[in-house]
Amino acid sequence: MSKKTSPASIAVNKKARHLYELSDFLEVGISLTGPEVKSLRAGRVNFLDSYVDFRNGEAFVLSLHIAPYANAGYVPQDPDRPRRLLMHAAEIRQYAAKVEQKGLTVVPVSLYFKRGKVKMEIALGRGKKLFDHRESLKRRAEERDAARELA
Repeated sequence: MSKKTSPASIAVNKKARHLYELSDFLEVGISLTGPEVKSLRAGRVNFLDSYVDFRNGEAFVLSLHIAPYANAGYVPQDPDRPRRLLMHAAEIRQYAAKVEQKGLTVVPVSLYFKRGKVKMEIALGRGKKLFDHRESLKRRAEERDAARELA
């Protein structure tokens, strides 16, 4: 009998849930170099303004900052380079069509290790308006107050 282990989380994009209404989540692989993986193990990643772009039938994550690994050797590492996402062609077509037709954005939600491989969770996001931000803050405050009353 095998034990289920939760994936080892590297980082979570907290801004994504604040700025977007997320739907249609998908786990994808990401193409990285060795020093980038070592930097991820140290937790040196920043999601600020990162998003997924579709070009020539491939998916790339842009503006994902992975800090250079200190002991990487003589090959310079570009921390903000576009990184290819490993997705099936049908998934790429499906997400690219939704982005093009509905005006949605594909954003990275989290990075984690699964069976020794780096995986990224992406989601379709529709931008929230100012009143949506206020509504979600109000709902969260009400839930927090209700939890205090019960405890």
